[in-house]
Amino acid sequence: MTPDLLLGLKWYIVFLFSTVLHEAAHAWVGLKLGDDTAHRGGQVTLDPTPHIRREPVGMVVIPILSFLLGGWMLGWASAPYDPQWAIRNPRGKGLVSLAGPAANLLLVLLAVLLIRVGMAFHYFEAPEWINFSSVVTAVSPNGYFFATMISILFSLNLLLCTFNLLPLPPLDGSGALMLFVPPESAAKFLETMWHPGFRMIGFIVAWRAFDYLYPPVQLFAVNLLYPGLGYH
Repeated sequence: MTPDLLLGLKWYIVFLFSTVLHEAAHAWVGLKLGDDTAHRGGQVTLDPTPHIRREPVGMVVIPILSFLLGGWMLGWASAPYDPQWAIRNPRGKGLVSLAGPAANLLLVLLAVLLIRVGMAFHYFEAPEWINFSSVVTAVSPNGYFFATMISILFSLNLLLCTFNLLPLPPLDGSGALMLFVPPESAAKFLETMWHPGFRMIGFIVAWRAFDYLYPPVQLFAVNLLYPGLGYH
């Protein structure tokens, strides 16, 4: 297996797990708050099959293309919900929207824990330079596989968490705004957020803005991970 193909496989494994957990978190919180739509669709699971079946392009085609074109991987999945439930429970809808990014943040913290434990046992060390696939490096060649997987876990989930929190449709940040929407305005707000034209504009603006927003977020997170090393 060539190095690029092996790296792509590592990326896809982490992408699949991270995206499935993100959507399962949406579905599970929805179920707990009274909307069983995603549960009935089979989304309250870490089995990737129902998530891929629902979004084959976002879960398979786009991740592979994005890696081939850019050397890193991005895509999408989705969990269905009942709009009438969301109108009746705008705060519940806001919490469901936050559940996905929260799941990604937990995976970032898991990666941080693994890195710090590995460094304490002299298994990992800070790299000379940082990129998506190299946030930590192994002291010995035996640890390279795990160092790369944990680096991708950190980078990808930081990206997914940050990007999805932008308050623009169709991203989760726009749904989180429902926490602050009065019940009498919930129907109009939801209709506006789900208008196809508004969703398209929101995604384009978020994508362009993210090029400027994400690098300082990543730099800040890496310098928190390695205090005193002064990455720039």
